[in-house]
Formats: sequence, structure tokens, C-alpha cells
Amino acid sequence: MGILFLIVDGLNLIRRVYAATPEGEPSAHFDAALGATAQSLHRALAEHSPTHAVVVFDGAEPTWRHELYLDYKAGRKPMPEELRAGLDRYREAFSKLGVSSVSKPGIEADDVVATLATGVAAHDGKAIILSTDTAFCQLISERILVRDHFQKRALDEGYVQQKFGVGPGDLVDLWSLAGSTTTHIPGVPGVGVKTAAKLLEEHGSLERVLQAAPGMKGKLRESLQANVELARLSQKLSRLRADLELGWNLRAFRIGRIGRIGRIGRVGG
Repeated sequence: MGILFLIVDGLNLIRRVYAATPEGEPSAHFDAALGATAQSLHRALAEHSPTHAVVVFDGAEPTWRHELYLDYKAGRKPMPEELRAGLDRYREAFSKLGVSSVSKPGIEADDVVATLATGVAAHDGKAIILSTDTAFCQLISERILVRDHFQKRALDEGYVQQKFGVGPGDLVDLWSLAGSTTTHIPGVPGVGVKTAAKLLEEHGSLERVLQAAPGMKGKLRESLQANVELARLSQKLSRLRADLELGWNLRAFRIGRIGRIGRIGRVGG
């Protein structure tokens, strides 16, 4: 049997369930959300029957993206304090299901997830990323799937094409032009998703769009020419890093294997 790695975007799962749990007295609300989240992970394990699984959390800020762009994710609704204070209880609940939780200081969960998924794919395994975050759709391939656990659907190539007008391989360049409201990535002022998709269809890549800008008309030409560096910055912010030296071994994430994760090397084996 080959490797099937279930990689869970921890805060995406936790915050979605927490927000959907009927409110009440804070401690009761927390306990109900905690139980519902553990049940949700249990269902995912039963549905996909992975050989390996892990829940990934953000490392403490600032990350390299915040250092590159101070307004990155500015304006996002903060996590409720009782939830932030109780994250260790979530990790304990996941551990009881045989699933470890990981994070890296100063590194977003997104980059850890990308590194784990691409590492497994490179070793002929398959990865399922459990998240509603469309940032992961740039990773979609025959060996990397993105799953919306709540809607019970795959965020696949057809989904990406319908939502954004481009394929998964063009998403980073699309966000470089159109920006992203969820992460506050700026993009090029005045360029929306439809315009960005049309430009990429016509020219093929961000760099070719920028090269072609002098021949365009009106405000689009002006905005593209005035914001070349902003577009390239947005490209850097949008692209997930998949080359991190995590120092973990895949064996540590076998279902049911609970314990300290040693610094052994790149993911593989």
C-alpha cells in the first residue's frame, strides 16, 4: 500500500468549527467546539483512511511574509482569546486520535503544509490537504488533492477554473495581478480577478503581462507600468514555499504513532 498523507490545516479546521458552534457561556462554547472539532477530524480519518496524518499550526509571528510586507493579513479578525488560550487542549484531543500536531517558529502553516505535501508527492505518495483555504489550490496535481471537509468536495482543477478563470498553475500569477482580500496581498491597483485571468490567458505569465504592458491602453497600461515591483512582491507573497528544511521524518506521522518528532531530515521514507 502506498503512502496517503492527510495534512490538516489546523486553525482552518478549528476556527470554522468554533464559528459554527452555537454560542453560549464561554467555557461551554469552547468545550462544545473542541468536541465537534475532534469528531470532525475523526470523520476525516474514517473517510480517507490515510496511512499518515498531521495537523499543522502557524508558528509565532512575524513570518517572512510579514517582514517582506508589513500589511500582510492586516485587518483579519483576531482569534477569540479563549480559543487561543485553549489550543493545547486541541492538540491533546488530536493526539488521542493518533494524530500529531506540528508548527515551526516564524513559519506559516501554509508553507509547512506545502513542503510536506510536495515532499510526499516527490516520493510517489499522495497527499490530501484538508482546508478551505484556496491558497493551497496552487499545489493541485495528480498526487496532491485539496479537500473542503465541510462541503465534502474536492477543490480540484475544475473548481479553480470556475472560480478564478485559470488553472492551478496560474493562480500565483493571478493573485500577483489581482491581489487577495483574505491575505491583504496588494496586487496591481485596478486589476480584478477577471481582468487578471484575461491577461494571463492572452500573455501566459506575469512577466509576459508586464512586458506587454506598454502596448496596452489607458488606465490598465498606466497601472501595470507603475506597479511592476508591487506585482512581483505580490507574486512572492502568494507563492507557497515548498522547500523548507523541516527536520522531520514521515515515519513520525504514521497513524497511531504518538510521541516526540525528532529532527531527522527532509520528509521522506
